Amino acid sequence: MISPSLRFVLLLLLTLPTRGASLLLTNAVVHTAAGPVLPQASLLVRDGKLSAVGAVTEGADQTIDLHGQHVFPGLIAPTTILGLQEIDAVRATRDTTEVGAYTPEVSTWVAVNPDSELIPVARANGYTHAQPIPMGGVISGQSSVIALSGWTVEELVVNRSAGLHVFWPSFTLDTTPKERAANPDDWKSPEDQAKERDKKLRELDDFFSEAEAYARAKSAKGTNGLRPVPAWEAMLPALRGEIPLFLHADEYRQIQSAVNWAVRRKYRAVIAGGRDAARLAPLLSTNRIPVAYEHVFTLPPRDIDPYDVQFSAPAILQQAGVKVSFCGGVGEFGASSIRNLPYAAAQAMAFGLPREEALRGLTLYPAQILGIADRLGSLEPGKDATFFVADGDILDLRTHVKRMWISGQEVSLESRHTRLYDRYRNRPKSPR
Repeated sequence: MISPSLRFVLLLLLTLPTRGASLLLTNAVVHTAAGPVLPQASLLVRDGKLSAVGAVTEGADQTIDLHGQHVFPGLIAPTTILGLQEIDAVRATRDTTEVGAYTPEVSTWVAVNPDSELIPVARANGYTHAQPIPMGGVISGQSSVIALSGWTVEELVVNRSAGLHVFWPSFTLDTTPKERAANPDDWKSPEDQAKERDKKLRELDDFFSEAEAYARAKSAKGTNGLRPVPAWEAMLPALRGEIPLFLHADEYRQIQSAVNWAVRRKYRAVIAGGRDAARLAPLLSTNRIPVAYEHVFTLPPRDIDPYDVQFSAPAILQQAGVKVSFCGGVGEFGASSIRNLPYAAAQAMAFGLPREEALRGLTLYPAQILGIADRLGSLEPGKDATFFVADGDILDLRTHVKRMWISGQEVSLESRHTRLYDRYRNRPKSPR
């Protein structure tokens, strides 16, 4: 008997268009993300690109009637550890953190595991791309953008350098008296904690000043013999504004400090995490700083906060003019829970975020932040043919993803979940 997974592969080989062939998808509800929803529309795919979207009169080598199903751009997961961590409790499956406080030369794409069981799980609910990020230290390194389909790391990687990551020093002070501290020997007064934080901020600022001095020396005439410094070489794209600085910050004063620092230095910045970002919406809007928001389902941090403070934060930011993308963060379930991110956007939609903004927060805005919006994030002619077909709105928990294409190639939606389902659905029946 042929297994369900082998049956799918054989069917895919029989139906998959050959390279250079064209594919026409008809009778679909097309959610372009960049524009309006198109009912009874078509998509024409040629050479891995979208040739036409909407009313298509051309023929194709293969035509698929979708019978009113919905087509969405592939979802993009920013600031995640997908591909870098498999099981949080098993150290050998975690490759998220580098040793050292300042390691801007570290790049995540080389550490991604293309055989991760969590990649197909994310893909099964519409995710086609992700941004694995480095952790550890203050400047942890550079993130990459990967496609969630491919045999090798080289096949997966779309953008090797998508951003430089800075974990901003915390402004929270522990005011527990020494006699009540869990470890009295490690106790520090609030004053000493504040001095330690200020020292970290000065060291961070000095590191960027030295990198800028290196950049100026390198661009000056007569410096052909300048000895390359790997750490500062890696920072040059961020200093030139070619890639953004992802400033990881959650608390109010932490975000405020990070934004003011980036504005003073005229850096292109993104706030990652952003738990209290809604309280600083005017500051973020004025300086055009987007937010990769991961706290929709986080409990209210203060006892005076309303129950919906995190539910309504994306709407508050959007109303102020801040672009919000949804991410799962880097916690212990950051990689395994990516498939649930559409429901975080749906929750924000229930608390005031317009539906089109919720969808863009999963598609177009992450693509813009990561510098890949010319290829991904929306369904427009000229972009990669990366999309999925679902039997309803992806923001609805009841919706199922039926088919997916990445760069014009259909990919399997099989995962460990579907394999286990098939296995136990077909288990031998015990006699009565």
